[in-house]
Amino acid sequence: MNMVALAEAKAKLSQLVDGAQDGVETVIAKHGRPVAKLVPFSRPKAQRIGAMKGRLVVPDDFDQPLAEDELALFEGKL
Repeated sequence: MNMVALAEAKAKLSQLVDGAQDGVETVIAKHGRPVAKLVPFSRPKAQRIGAMKGRLVVPDDFDQPLAEDELALFEGKL
């Protein structure tokens, strides 16, 4: 990991970005104190659509009304 002063980072930003593309992390310091880090960008892995296809079973009566006693339990009336 490289550490560069803010003024140097301003002057060499293009080179630092090229380094980040190659996997180099750079800490940018102001008055000798680290204030920022330039790191390679990585895209988050998105969840695949349909990844659970065939693994979940929805019963045929899924959308049928609840029985009176089950509805009362659900609504907190018992």
